Amino acid sequence: MARVPGQEVLDPLVPELPELLELLTDVLALGDEVTWGIDLADGGAALAITILSDHEQSVHYISGRAIHRASESYRGEGKTDAKDAAVIADQVRIRRDLHPLRIGDETVTDLRILTGRRMDLVADRTRTVNRLRAQLSGIFPGLERALDLTNTGPLMLLTGYQTPAAIRRTGRKRLETWLRNRKVLRSDRLAETALEAAGRQHTSLPGEKLTAQMVHTLAREVIALNQQAAELDKAIEARFREHRDFEVITSMPGLGVIPGADFLAATGGDMSLFGTPDRLAGFGGVAPVPRDSGKISGNLRRPRRYNRRLQRVFYISALFSIRHSDESRRFYERKRAEGKRHLQAVLALARRRVNVLWALLRDGRTYELVPPIALAA
Repeated sequence: MARVPGQEVLDPLVPELPELLELLTDVLALGDEVTWGIDLADGGAALAITILSDHEQSVHYISGRAIHRASESYRGEGKTDAKDAAVIADQVRIRRDLHPLRIGDETVTDLRILTGRRMDLVADRTRTVNRLRAQLSGIFPGLERALDLTNTGPLMLLTGYQTPAAIRRTGRKRLETWLRNRKVLRSDRLAETALEAAGRQHTSLPGEKLTAQMVHTLAREVIALNQQAAELDKAIEARFREHRDFEVITSMPGLGVIPGADFLAATGGDMSLFGTPDRLAGFGGVAPVPRDSGKISGNLRRPRRYNRRLQRVFYISALFSIRHSDESRRFYERKRAEGKRHLQAVLALARRRVNVLWALLRDGRTYELVPPIALAA
């Protein structure tokens, strides 16, 4: 009996590997051409994606946000796993713009894991530094304003001294020696800064003793997080160096080891998935999108749906390139002279750099100040 397009044929529960293999067998028995849709690109879906890929199945990814928006056009307001599955199946059946999923190489997979862990560490460090600032400002606001608590020296200071009275009792010479013994750079300047702040506050604030203990603990936590991040950076660089495009990616001005690893983790390193640099720029949120209606045309706006991790890579690397590349700086200054704001000029530079990076990856060559064609001419 012929099946109606969009008709539900199977509705199984697939909790483990045997059930997944059984489902695969049942689905393949229904037809020669099968397309699979999934709303997760990694994590809990890794096993299913790998099995489907091993059996040469076509798998397409549709985001959770797209499913949520699409489900609003289907009957009923309820949300269930069954309804989401039906929406995914229907969207994959009718849409032609979904990204196919492919199993990446081991290097990219490892970089995705390592850079994801690094993002967690950086977020934890930021939260801990903010808590440290809040606690220190409650008992010693002058020192909190004077110190950069993202640096190792001030953090080391706070592991030993947290109050104005303790710093004044120690004195400059002993404090400088204490810092130097712990290998703090410019210990003399840090000791002088701490003594100046302590000299401006002779009042003991409520809860000072307990808060000082918390400052000590938080400072040690930030130091430990910095050490973990540094070790992780070494692991990321070592793994990144094994990728075939390491030299190509890191040759771009402003695109160093960590941003380059983030780029691979966000894109998978396979540019054929995007087809054109325009699609890569759109995926990275650095290409404007049209907002036309009726007789009004030519309106452009910033995109709302893009990979924020990749946009950060493009944006931050463009900022660094302005400092270290004369060509990037001239492009940025030209856009500013045209009346663009700082953000607009940086995004315009990031968009231009996507084209360059795309060409380098396509041709398998490193960045050169003068392109090979110009040299030949």
